[in-house]
Amino acid sequence: MIRRTIEQIAQMAGARYAGSSKDMMIHGVTKDSRLPSAGKLYVPIIGEKFDGHDFAVQAVENGAVASLWKKGHEVPEALANIPLLVVGDTLVALQRLAAAYRSELPVRVVGITGSNGKTTTKDMTAAILGTTYHVHKTEGNLNNEIGLPMTVLEFEEEIEAAVLEMGMSGFGEIDLLTKIAQPDAAIITNVGDAHMQQLGSREGIAKAKLEITAGLGDTSVLFFNGDEPLLKAELDDMKLPEGLLCRTFGLGSRNEWSAADIELEPEASTFTVMYNGEPSEMQHIRIPVPGVHNVSNALAAIAVGRLFGVPAASIAEGLRSMKLTGMRIQPVRAFNGAIMLNDAYNANPTAARAAIDLIAELDGFRRKWVVLGDMLELGPDENRFHYDLGAYITPEKANAVLTFGPLSEHTSAGARTQFAKSGAEASVIHFEEKEKLAQWLADELAPEDIVLVKGSRGMRMEQIVQALETR
Repeated sequence: MIRRTIEQIAQMAGARYAGSSKDMMIHGVTKDSRLPSAGKLYVPIIGEKFDGHDFAVQAVENGAVASLWKKGHEVPEALANIPLLVVGDTLVALQRLAAAYRSELPVRVVGITGSNGKTTTKDMTAAILGTTYHVHKTEGNLNNEIGLPMTVLEFEEEIEAAVLEMGMSGFGEIDLLTKIAQPDAAIITNVGDAHMQQLGSREGIAKAKLEITAGLGDTSVLFFNGDEPLLKAELDDMKLPEGLLCRTFGLGSRNEWSAADIELEPEASTFTVMYNGEPSEMQHIRIPVPGVHNVSNALAAIAVGRLFGVPAASIAEGLRSMKLTGMRIQPVRAFNGAIMLNDAYNANPTAARAAIDLIAELDGFRRKWVVLGDMLELGPDENRFHYDLGAYITPEKANAVLTFGPLSEHTSAGARTQFAKSGAEASVIHFEEKEKLAQWLADELAPEDIVLVKGSRGMRMEQIVQALETR
């Protein structure tokens, strides 16, 4: 974590400090007044419904030795003897501090963004780099304007590589994050339909993702999904740093990094890595997560690993033994031994279609169940997106479709158009209550079945997985 004097912290954050404790050492940063914070700088974040300044006294009681402080805010008497670093905006100061700290470190940074697969690709990249380097990665989903700078300030000075996930919901957000992170390499996993409400079109989403190039330098490398023509088209129209290298990965054979001999299992995928159309030394690579889309994510991580000089054998071992963040195609056993694929962390049409394709590709099961919840933040065309997703599911891809949520009624309607062609429309059922869906499925589920569960975070579809685990 950052260790600097108060005077140094003030300079790095653009703060005014006129106290007498300029040589006092700060050991880390906290924004949560409830946590033990011995020796740390407290950062009072101001939100729509809260003001962190109101909890500064509690932060000090829990060990914080100084605080950022918004100019003009009244100072409680209990903080009269606590060093306060005065700034115009505490969040901006936090971001400036993180950017300055990152600039002082020799660490090599990988930035990752994309509509889907960011977290999985982050885990894969960190696992590969971790075989050779001392690595720090984004924990959980701390990938926004607060989480990313907090992650950077957690870097130990001796780390050699960092893998940072960058999320966004609108224009300008990735631009901010990448300028803090200053990546040596960047990955764009894909362009999907997430945040259509804010960005208006897939072209807008591509532009927003490509903001990651704003933090890249003349010696950086951008790895982007070459199967997505929108990224190539937007890149062709952009002015990029003169020495920036752009490299492609993906399932298409024309990509620099691609895959062959892909084999899918419910709990893993294996493939051969192809480089410029030829088999590489990395053959029979195994990743503990199913799906061709995850093979594509692995290719991006492999490309970064090779850029950073990780040997092929270490790449294979890193991927084979990696630990993935939960609820991303996470295999879970039901109460009777049936396999459930818990993909309930989030959902949008692109990711949902990829998950459905995975179910379609898996063989050896009595029945394949697709359980879908609402996809949120899709804008004015959300009904059509849900209907089209349902219509994407045919009896050849799944044996039954169960849905939950008001928008998912449209998903059921679309699926029925496909299942009705073979007289199987009764295999598409919409539920008004999540608990009833779980109870009904538990009664019908056989040990030889497989279940995909997917929905947006706000739908809490993992509760269905949990109910089927413990029945």
